[in-house]
Amino acid sequence: MEEWRSLIQEQRLTLLRDEESPVYCQRKLKLALIGQSLFGQEVYSHLRKEGHKVVGVFTVPDKNGQADPLALSAEKDGTPVFKFPRWRVKGKPIQEVVEAYRSLGAELNVLPFCTQFIPMDVIDYPKHGSIIYHPSILPRHRGASAINWTLIQGDKKAGFTVFWADDGLDTGPILLQQECDVEPNDTVDDLYNRFLFPEGVKAMVEAVQLIADGKAPQVPQPEEGATYEGIQKKENAQISWDQPAAALHNWIRGHDKVPGAWTMIDDQAVTFYGSSLLDGSVPSGQPLAIEGAIKPGLVTKNGLVLFGNDGKMLLVRNLQFEDGKMIPASKYFAAGETSAIELTEEEKKMAEDIKSIWVGILTNIPVIEDSTDFFKSGASSMHVVRLADLMEKHQEELATIETIDSGAVYTLALKTHVGMSVQTFRYFAGWCDKIQGSTIPINHARPNHNLTFTKKEPIGVCAIVIPWNYPLMMLAWKSAACLAAGNTLVLKPAQVTPLTALKFAELSAEAGFPKGVINILPGSGGLVGQRLSEHPHIRKLGFTGSTPIGKQIMKSCAVSNLKKVSLELGGKSPLIIFNDCDLDRAVKMGMGAVYFNKGENCIAAGRLFVEESIHDEFVKRVVDEIQKMKIGDPLDRSTDHGPQNHKAHLEKLLEYCETGVKEGATLVYGGRQVCRPGFFMEPTVFTDVEDHMYIAQEESFGPVMVISKFKDGDVEGVLQQANNTEYALASGVFTRDINKALYVSEKLEAGTVFINTYNKTDVAAPFGGFKQSGFGKDLGEEALHEYLRTKAVTVEY
Repeated sequence: MEEWRSLIQEQRLTLLRDEESPVYCQRKLKLALIGQSLFGQEVYSHLRKEGHKVVGVFTVPDKNGQADPLALSAEKDGTPVFKFPRWRVKGKPIQEVVEAYRSLGAELNVLPFCTQFIPMDVIDYPKHGSIIYHPSILPRHRGASAINWTLIQGDKKAGFTVFWADDGLDTGPILLQQECDVEPNDTVDDLYNRFLFPEGVKAMVEAVQLIADGKAPQVPQPEEGATYEGIQKKENAQISWDQPAAALHNWIRGHDKVPGAWTMIDDQAVTFYGSSLLDGSVPSGQPLAIEGAIKPGLVTKNGLVLFGNDGKMLLVRNLQFEDGKMIPASKYFAAGETSAIELTEEEKKMAEDIKSIWVGILTNIPVIEDSTDFFKSGASSMHVVRLADLMEKHQEELATIETIDSGAVYTLALKTHVGMSVQTFRYFAGWCDKIQGSTIPINHARPNHNLTFTKKEPIGVCAIVIPWNYPLMMLAWKSAACLAAGNTLVLKPAQVTPLTALKFAELSAEAGFPKGVINILPGSGGLVGQRLSEHPHIRKLGFTGSTPIGKQIMKSCAVSNLKKVSLELGGKSPLIIFNDCDLDRAVKMGMGAVYFNKGENCIAAGRLFVEESIHDEFVKRVVDEIQKMKIGDPLDRSTDHGPQNHKAHLEKLLEYCETGVKEGATLVYGGRQVCRPGFFMEPTVFTDVEDHMYIAQEESFGPVMVISKFKDGDVEGVLQQANNTEYALASGVFTRDINKALYVSEKLEAGTVFINTYNKTDVAAPFGGFKQSGFGKDLGEEALHEYLRTKAVTVEY
């Protein structure tokens, strides 16, 4: 094995001595580049600078509408680009693909980083064959995840190989190799950034030049020392504790960042990141029992100290829990504290890393600050107008996606989910150039030679977290105001309904928004939403969802950097129906108040109060109308009532109804799952509901009408019942007596009051709740102020 390595090194030194020859690098080749990634992009650019002709680039199809970096560079240069999803089917080459490749007449294939299987018909076709880059010192660590295995197995040397492709797996002859030392605390990123990437790009260019000059060696790989390891999977990454500290450290750093080495702590899997060996005496800390460990770990001010079976120590800096939340290991026992937490050096470094990513995205901006202004990024009100036009142009596609994603019936999705979204963007586009401050007389001095004025400024980077009941409309309500106020945004759609948000991202790019202004970040609330709440560079967070999650978000926003928050949370909206109402209208609007969008509606009437003399007739008419409703396929335009959004929600609704029956309420109709495939719930009616019952206090967020009877003429009594809730989002009253209507609207504790109507929201009317239904407003001029800050300027003249 050592003789083989000496042979490679001797040939390399001989070739390097020949570099000064005037013949070296004079011959140029026609190349086909097959691969992807930033590494492939750099190899491509350097080969062109050396004068080689790249006749074609073969990369992967666009992902989420984004082309691979290699494809972007090639397209910019006018180089032919091919994005084949695959090169073969059932082991056989696709002839159309092979013929397209052959038509270019490449003399050499260069594969800098390639994840696709390339047929030997292509590999062997050029005059000089094909060369491939591999991030290991072959033949050791043949196969995938080579850098990870270098660390896991404690290798003292890392490196890369450029080899000639054959029909084996990383078994072709060696052209050149380079190696570097592995430092004790090196990570995969350290090795890649310090050596494997920059030196690997140079080596690929050098290899092509050696081939062009007829000086490239072909040294057969020996079997001695050859190993093969596959991709590590999460289930195989559990830590085995009966090992020396160095072996534990290698295991953890070798799995950082993917898939993550984990162990069991307090009956849940915890993943470790940021390992380093630790010398010296045992530091002071709080013991932490770890399943299977030789001895308990120690939570110290610098992280979690772990012990090997040799008594030596290692330190882990970050922990990630099963719900995706990541914390500094030093704060394991402080996770529930409410005091502000100072950023560690590691967290500051992470923030700087994120900032460097923004530098790459916002290529049109010379300097990136912690917050970036929407208009200074090159955007304008016309971008918002164009976006609204594009949404309208694609309204049927958006409505179809929304129906598939959320279960809303198509006609409702088209008119409300999409229609109001378009109206919202158009409305706020009109505000972009009309945001004004004011001049203020001040009189603290005589003579008064002072001028004070206020400026309304964008807050900066805003986060928006939206629910699953109106995926597109909730996006529009918050995003339009945020953008019109001049901010950039990072929006997290609900995990179960991301599709229209992703289509929206596509349309925003088509509308011409500058890079980085609109960012859609799908994922779970526990991971993505929590990170947005905690991020130090986000200055405003707008959230619509449940009250418990709203409280958690508000807490995280306070602890992180006191970011501004607006919350639209749960509701239990009362609807009072007096006996002097238009009963036909009250029945129709009352049913809409409950069953609109399958009851998955934040302002749904959570409890109806019906005056005694019309109670029975009202209930009878409601049941008659329910029996006429068509429940079924939401894409069928004749359907009145589609499926609930997801299985867990349906199960929660069924449990809600069971609780109502157990507590003594009368189930008049429904309460069951519809007997057909899908998450369909029968429209439900409860009567005889008393104040102490669960269904009188808690929101169902589904098609459940909860009715309580009140005595004729008892206005004060029904108001007391209606206000006896911690929720205060919306409310309604039906009566022909205008004096009574205005009196009741004044006394109802709710952010919105509907009189002789319901669900009548408008883009110009502010929307938001009181008490535990949250604070802040969506829609209307007031929504702009949620995304602006006021600066006072005083000038003496």
